[in-house]
Amino acid sequence: MDLLREKVGRLYTRYLAAAFGSALISSIYGMVDMAMVGQYQGPEGTAALAVVAPIWNLIYSLGLLTGIGGSVLFSTARGSGARGAEGEAQYFTAALLGSLVLAALCWGVVGFFDAPLLRFFGAEDTLLPLARQYLLPVKFGVPLFLLNQMLSCFLRNDGAPGLATGAVLAGGIFNVFGDYFFVFGLDMGIFGAGLATVLGALITFCVLLSHLFSPQNTLRMVRPTRLAVRLGKIGTAGFSACFVDAAMGILTILFNRQIMAYAGADALAVYGILVNISTFVQCCAYSVGQAAQPILSINFGAGRWDRIRATSRWALLAAAVFSILWTAAALGAPLAFVYIFMSPTDKVLAIAPAIIRCYGLSFLLLPFNIFSTYYFQSLLRPLPAMAVSVARGALISGFLIQILPALLGGDALWLAMPITELVVALPVAALMLRDTRRMGRTGL
Repeated sequence: MDLLREKVGRLYTRYLAAAFGSALISSIYGMVDMAMVGQYQGPEGTAALAVVAPIWNLIYSLGLLTGIGGSVLFSTARGSGARGAEGEAQYFTAALLGSLVLAALCWGVVGFFDAPLLRFFGAEDTLLPLARQYLLPVKFGVPLFLLNQMLSCFLRNDGAPGLATGAVLAGGIFNVFGDYFFVFGLDMGIFGAGLATVLGALITFCVLLSHLFSPQNTLRMVRPTRLAVRLGKIGTAGFSACFVDAAMGILTILFNRQIMAYAGADALAVYGILVNISTFVQCCAYSVGQAAQPILSINFGAGRWDRIRATSRWALLAAAVFSILWTAAALGAPLAFVYIFMSPTDKVLAIAPAIIRCYGLSFLLLPFNIFSTYYFQSLLRPLPAMAVSVARGALISGFLIQILPALLGGDALWLAMPITELVVALPVAALMLRDTRRMGRTGL
């Protein structure tokens, strides 16, 4: 695939298909775990996995930090023809070394401090044992999840989006059938779901590594120079994508605490469902941005503003389709999600529809806001990308999660995210429109 000359529409749809397949299977990991555990152990199992969710967000976000940050610079260097000290191999090497260090740190934290972490994330005495059972097998494979994120990003930028998708697909298929086999077939319960997840990640890792031995591979390790400087550039370029995912963990912690304070364990079980739906919607939004990023970055390096505008139009169309589909599903069939993820009690059935419909309004603007972070960072504009990710992921959302239930009661908590997405989308739309008008005249 020639990212500088091939028709943008054909390129983008091929990359979107690959990125969407990868995102779909990635989100299925968590969805299948939640569904199997919820059916096996009821609302308590669903609530326990909601408590574990921030750990996944932390690990995946760090993988995106080095993966997106490194691959943006990798493709920009390729598009501009840069080589040597500023070339592609240096950024791949720096990103890989940074990923290994972060993976080791995550491994140590999850391995030795799981109980304090889970309590901080909202686990109480009844949920903590279940959450720790799930994490027990996962502890042995923590680095795999981070490295899978990083390698997938580089494969997409190295012209192998199909292999990146195939790797996630292989691990995801194993996870689906492994969940059923371990949870129900071997009667392992929540421990079996964790075991299937880590084995699926190992399969994905092995398939991703195969690219490094293929004739098409251009990723190579070199002796790093100015490593600290390159890691700084990677961190700056990748921070927005990292924070978007990390913010899900931050928000989950805040929601868990507020729900237990204002609504109780049944509402937390419903929020466990929303965590998975939101993860799915967010993964669809990731696919929109990840499909656009290699095309935007390499054409930015080459100064091809016409192709940048065309890619943005295709991405915005894809974001609109996902927005409409997911908002309609949340508003029209909330109980369908409940039955997928658990064997519900009467209390859960009574409160779930209003909660899911209210929170689901945020899906209308979520894909657009997330795409905007990929758009800005692909054009090496870290400040607006950072502003969007921090505003929607922590500042505005965190403030509303804290203040709305205190002022208006517990039910108002579910309005926090719809209001956040709207407040963020308005200035983002104005900024992207201004950029589009300036392209080709004064640069950016």
